Amino acid sequence: MSLYKRGEVWWVRFTAPNGRCIRKSTGSVNKEAAREYHDQLKAELWRVKKLGERPEYRWHDAVVKWLKEKDHKASLEKDKEIFRWLDPYLRNRKLTEIKRELLDEIAEAKALQSSRQTANRYLGQLRAVLRRAAYEWDWVDKVPKVPMYPGKVKRVRWLKRDEVDRLLSYLPTHQAVMARFALATGLRQRNVCRLEWSQVDVARRIAWIHPDQAKARKAIGVALNSEAIAVVRKQIGQHPQFVFTYEGQPVWQVNTKAWRKAVQKAGLVDFRWHDLRHTWASWHVQAGTPLHILQEMGGWESPEMVQRYAHLSAEHLLAHAENIVPKSQDTKRAQSRLIVIK
Repeated sequence: MSLYKRGEVWWVRFTAPNGRCIRKSTGSVNKEAAREYHDQLKAELWRVKKLGERPEYRWHDAVVKWLKEKDHKASLEKDKEIFRWLDPYLRNRKLTEIKRELLDEIAEAKALQSSRQTANRYLGQLRAVLRRAAYEWDWVDKVPKVPMYPGKVKRVRWLKRDEVDRLLSYLPTHQAVMARFALATGLRQRNVCRLEWSQVDVARRIAWIHPDQAKARKAIGVALNSEAIAVVRKQIGQHPQFVFTYEGQPVWQVNTKAWRKAVQKAGLVDFRWHDLRHTWASWHVQAGTPLHILQEMGGWESPEMVQRYAHLSAEHLLAHAENIVPKSQDTKRAQSRLIVIK
């Protein structure tokens, strides 16, 4: 048996019956647990080779494969954070050993630690991996139903023009400038903070977000309206690389004490920086921008993502809404005369 350590964690290394060299982490710092993992893995591989059984995949195997397939995700670090939290519950378990009772325990533990909303996010990640193992990788025949807490459907949080004016008046100058740009372009916080001059063409009135900077990993072309251009022009000469800075340094975080204080002074409840993007989209829809154009402008991956704003534009339904309004007597007599003439 070959057991060895990498840091504090025990690893196994041996040659499988099919001649393949196996080298993998046991995920354990306990030598006895690592030895048990080694023996089980070796026995499973023997049964696969000699008896034609399906390999017994474990949660750890699924996580490794998931991370390899999803290495393009902008939110991959969040996935890793979730997997680290789940590790004590699922570490060396076979996928076939993950039952509803264990999932209930995980759900309850996370809900007590943080909130039901956060628990749902962790459970959703767990469910996605299990489903992929069953329906795409064909590692197991079926997976248990993952419990989810009922959640409230949130309204889209956006501001009216006078509310925006109040907020901007209380923000420090550098944050007010960034907020104005976000409201003019709909760009996400990260894209505003890290926007470089090499990504802006003032003459052509456009900017661009590279695929590795976009949440959907697709390049975004940004049309700069007159408000965005006015903001950008005032930033020229302040920094050789970044468009938005504070005291000569790039701004990496906007959810600061100054931001929260300004939100409070402006009398805004439950308002985050990302809601500036919701505000931008809401204003566009109310101004008549078609949803498919808004989807392209905002860099959303699917039409469903912009449907949340559709209810803010109902003018095209007015003519149909009038269909059930009782008609006046004059209108009825006029219609009767038309019928007689016909």
